[in-house]
Amino acid sequence: MKHLSLVLSLVSCLVLAGCKDDKPAPSAGGAKKPRVALVMKSLANEFFKTMEDGARAHQKSHVADYELVANGIRDEQDVARQNNLVEQMIAQKVDAIVIAPADSKALVPACKKAMDAGIVVVNIDNKLDAAALADKGIKVPFVGPDNRKGARIAGEFLAKKLKSGDEVAIVEGLQGAFNAEQRKLGFEDACKAAGLKIATSQSARWETAEADKLVGAMVPNYPNIKSLLCANDSMALGAAAALKAAGKTGKIDVVGFDNIAAARQLINEGKMLCTVDQHGDQIAVYGIEYALEIIKTKSAPQDKETPVDLVTAETLKK
Repeated sequence: MKHLSLVLSLVSCLVLAGCKDDKPAPSAGGAKKPRVALVMKSLANEFFKTMEDGARAHQKSHVADYELVANGIRDEQDVARQNNLVEQMIAQKVDAIVIAPADSKALVPACKKAMDAGIVVVNIDNKLDAAALADKGIKVPFVGPDNRKGARIAGEFLAKKLKSGDEVAIVEGLQGAFNAEQRKLGFEDACKAAGLKIATSQSARWETAEADKLVGAMVPNYPNIKSLLCANDSMALGAAAALKAAGKTGKIDVVGFDNIAAARQLINEGKMLCTVDQHGDQIAVYGIEYALEIIKTKSAPQDKETPVDLVTAETLKK
């Protein structure tokens, strides 16, 4: 009987050991760690892959402070998928959602639903539309750069190479997106100040292939343009490819925005003039840190501006 009792005791211990709790591990203080969901745009865009890598590196170095769930969509325009991702995060009862919305207006209802569920929402990269937020009666803090200022400093750098009256073209991002509109305005500000003529302004919707096609048609139709001001580096890559195919490399300057690795390479090769660094590896980190601060302090959210810097061949040598 003693042997039987010993066996039963061992079995009980093994059963109890197997009933492991799969809930998130508590933090060092004993409380459950907050779960932060990062919802990005297209991970096919190097900028957002850099954003994700920066967020994961931050979480790895702050593993005791929070858990991270990172998601992205197929392409820049897959708004329905991004809405679905927010719905999934609400269903999973995350503590915070840090979102780079594909559309400044279309994601507002999903953000409101998350906030109604008690989830902290922080907006990064592309600012949610103020009127759409007001219509829903909510305020979502924006943590990110002044896109208009960033585009303006790039345009001002270009203007130093040109003279008043020279023609340029703008390759816009997705129309209706706040950051696309702000970057276009920034380019326009610099052109107006320098007396440059904007021959045409057309959208390639953030995409490399679309910019390649657009610029390929633009160059023969506007033979006097001296520069292409592109609202992101993905489109700048497409513009550079189109110029190469047209035999115009080095004859028409290309300006970008985002400071992805491929753009830096083209700048070093003399195939791009400059880009704007909005510190993509840190944008999500800024948003995550602010979300954690709001969770901890219950403070009223406020917008926070993050830095932008010009990247040129000279700055890359430093």
